[in-house]
Amino acid sequence: MPPLPVLVFVVGTGSLGAEIAAVRLLAPYFGASTVVWANTIGVVLVALSLGYWLGGRLADRHPHMRGLCLLSLVAAGLLALVPFVSDPLLNLAVGALDEISAGAFLGSLLAVLVLVAVPVLLLGAVSPWAIRLALSSLAEAGTVSGRLYALSTAGSLVGTLLSALLLIPALGTRRTFLVFALAISITAVAGLRPVRRFALAPAAIAALIALPVGTLKARTDGGRVVHEQETEYQYARVIEQPGGSRYLELNEGLARHSLVRPGTVLTGDYWDGFLVLPFASRSSAPRRMAILGNAAGTTARAYGRLFPSTRVDAVEIDPALSRIGRRWFDMGGPRLHVYDEDARPFLRRIRARYDVIAVDSYRQPYIPFYLATREFFELCRERLAAGGVVIVNIGHPEGQEKLEQVLTATAREALPHALRDAVEPTNTLLLASASPLSADRLRGAVPALPRQLRATALRAAAALRPPLRGGSVYTDDKAPVEWLVDRSIVDYAAGGGD
Repeated sequence: MPPLPVLVFVVGTGSLGAEIAAVRLLAPYFGASTVVWANTIGVVLVALSLGYWLGGRLADRHPHMRGLCLLSLVAAGLLALVPFVSDPLLNLAVGALDEISAGAFLGSLLAVLVLVAVPVLLLGAVSPWAIRLALSSLAEAGTVSGRLYALSTAGSLVGTLLSALLLIPALGTRRTFLVFALAISITAVAGLRPVRRFALAPAAIAALIALPVGTLKARTDGGRVVHEQETEYQYARVIEQPGGSRYLELNEGLARHSLVRPGTVLTGDYWDGFLVLPFASRSSAPRRMAILGNAAGTTARAYGRLFPSTRVDAVEIDPALSRIGRRWFDMGGPRLHVYDEDARPFLRRIRARYDVIAVDSYRQPYIPFYLATREFFELCRERLAAGGVVIVNIGHPEGQEKLEQVLTATAREALPHALRDAVEPTNTLLLASASPLSADRLRGAVPALPRQLRATALRAAAALRPPLRGGSVYTDDKAPVEWLVDRSIVDYAAGGGD
């Protein structure tokens, strides 16, 4: 028989380890925002609470070790199934939710409920059942329950650290689920007789660990996956299309975060705006620029080819994306400097002055709130050289302008001059500066631009418009971007406008 403290500890590692792994499992489909984390933590807590209640009832009805070990073995089996049923289920869920334009909140909530609620509920039933078996007299009830719950919590801590720091980076999400399931099943089988009969369960889980892991998210829009990995921060994959173009997809796959086309540094997309819009405030190429949210380096690559004298400080929190950029997106340049840091801490630390600060860190559907506040744009102003400009890529549901209104109002608290270029139905480039901005200045700079940029610059000059009005000013203390984005998604789904 396994000692009860060992079983409680091992089950504790699986319950919280599964929570961390579940977030990684959902990231390719719904992202890894605070909303997804909140849904996962909430469902796990509710499932554990129900498990405590169920475990207490079962313990009184079946006060024997065999029942507890059978329950643990069933929980391990269900946990092992999670990564195998998740792909078809999540693909189906994403397709259905896309039809109604539902946000990550609803999608991730339903996914967590279906995938992990039941195994976590069963794992939660172990501790109260173990307490019932460990009690020999009421006089020691407090001591026994306190000791076992402390062991369960310690196991949860170990499971959290193991999954986040070791198992997911080294083995991947699928095998992380299987490792926890294997540990629980081995411990449970030790309490069952005949052992040989039940040993098939951990043997089967071990065999699943040995299976090669295929593509996590195989469906693409006519291309093929040439690279995919789970980084320290997110899920990333590179998709190559028949004509040779490649694009980078992150997490939920709602947007392309980098793009390279054969034979040109232009993309025909919003990245081209970062190349020409600085000339709305200046007549010469930027001496130094910062790209906050470099991803795989689409903009950095273009500056290296078209403006080789410009120093480019490319800031990307995920170093794996920089490696992907060098390997798959030809990222480079004579004056390119890559910083593997979060954007705002980098900007606070650096003492440089920039002619251009390009903000391309707003990954959908939810954006980092601390890059959308008055304090952030005040920091940008401190780091701008005279006549410098901040260019913000704002993604939003088609026809929804609330996010742009808020970001415009917030940016103009620090940078009063602004223009907008609605480059696509779902993308707007916002220009903000302490100095006047002018479409005429951009037109005047066209003859001095590289030839391949002139048509792009003329188009951008013709598209520049005054900034949107309205919108609240967000601060570090209050920046409800999740509510704002969810409301825009709901309005879009309902066919409403602003």
